[in-house]
Amino acid sequence: MTDHANPKTEPFSNAEKDPADWTTGDQPMTGAQASYLKTLSEEAGEDFDANLTKAEASRRIDALQAKTGRGAEKRV
Repeated sequence: MTDHANPKTEPFSNAEKDPADWTTGDQPMTGAQASYLKTLSEEAGEDFDANLTKAEASRRIDALQAKTGRGAEKRV
């Protein structure tokens, strides 16, 4: 047996991947991303861009979460 971490017991060990490395990052953002991004944009008083890619939307969501205080849970 190997000493590798079991992904079922450590589900977050590989959960974050840089959007620039996503194989589908250049595809249009998902409906869920668009909905959440629209909400965050309204809360932040910023324009919503409906033409972002998945990767761009992810980065924009991160930036707007920081600005609005949403998604500010601390990771250990």
